[in-house]
Amino acid sequence: MLAMRLGSVAILMLALAGALSAAKTLEIFFIDVEGGQATLFVSPGGESMLVDTGWGGHNHRDAERIAAAAKMGGVKRIDYLVITHYHSDHVGGVGQLAEKLPIRNFVDHGENTEHTREGDELYAAYVDHRSKGNHIQAKPGDTIPVKGLDVRVLTAAGEAIPAPLAGGGQPNPDCAAFERHPVDTSENAHSMGLLITFGDFRMADLGDLTWNKEYDLVCPVNKVGPVDVYLVSHHGLDQSGSPQLVHALHPRVAIMNNGARKGGSPSAWQIVHDSPGLLDLWQVHYAIEGGKDHNSSDTVIANLDEACEGKWLRLRAESDGSFTVYNSRNKFEKTYKK
Repeated sequence: MLAMRLGSVAILMLALAGALSAAKTLEIFFIDVEGGQATLFVSPGGESMLVDTGWGGHNHRDAERIAAAAKMGGVKRIDYLVITHYHSDHVGGVGQLAEKLPIRNFVDHGENTEHTREGDELYAAYVDHRSKGNHIQAKPGDTIPVKGLDVRVLTAAGEAIPAPLAGGGQPNPDCAAFERHPVDTSENAHSMGLLITFGDFRMADLGDLTWNKEYDLVCPVNKVGPVDVYLVSHHGLDQSGSPQLVHALHPRVAIMNNGARKGGSPSAWQIVHDSPGLLDLWQVHYAIEGGKDHNSSDTVIANLDEACEGKWLRLRAESDGSFTVYNSRNKFEKTYKK
């Protein structure tokens, strides 16, 4: 009899453990690196993916902010470091970060394409650190194998996925009004873009992908489909974020990783703000250029002053597609049900 009871208890404990495991959330930290990018994903499976490392220099400011977010997320190493492209606000902090956290896998689009003195030096320094881990050169359509997530590469090295993903394929009526910008020959146009999926939750992060390259992703058909969260491309600069892209993604929430004086361009902010179905536009910084007319409510901005403490935004997503965004400055949070 006692053995039967012990067996029942063991079965119950296993069931509870399974339920707790299934209930784990995806955590995303949008770290303030003053107008660059550093977005940390902590999967329900316990693995980490960091998209870009912010700037170097600045007395190790960005590496320290990333390490602090990693500690909050229970992360002791970076399992996958994704470098969207080789500009100093995205790849500049790799060396200083590597001093604080071990990095297992380095994911990038391949060779540097912007052969300036600074560009070549940044790339050479990155390759030196990359040689100490495993290198993955990603192509559109590839999957980055983060445990518990489906991370699909949408763009890389100037190319986009050739065919629609599940959830995509809808004709995009906005494409008829698309107006091309001058050709961008910088590394921005080669940015790696990602679709991160956790159950019914979908988020798009396209790095600094620029205007003309967005067309290949959503025109004449939307290859991505709607997302729950859109990390505003290129920090909200008007070189990116066309209406054709933003309206096709049809996000419920947008998050802009702008700085006080970088990104948050009024015209780019307005396109996102006016996107049909958008509930909120959260910002890492108040954009000085935008003034009160082109910034969100203070409640959903992490840093209001140019000289700031590096406050962050955190998103916790459930597998049913619902999620909560939290502002570390004022402890305000809001939940978005599916």
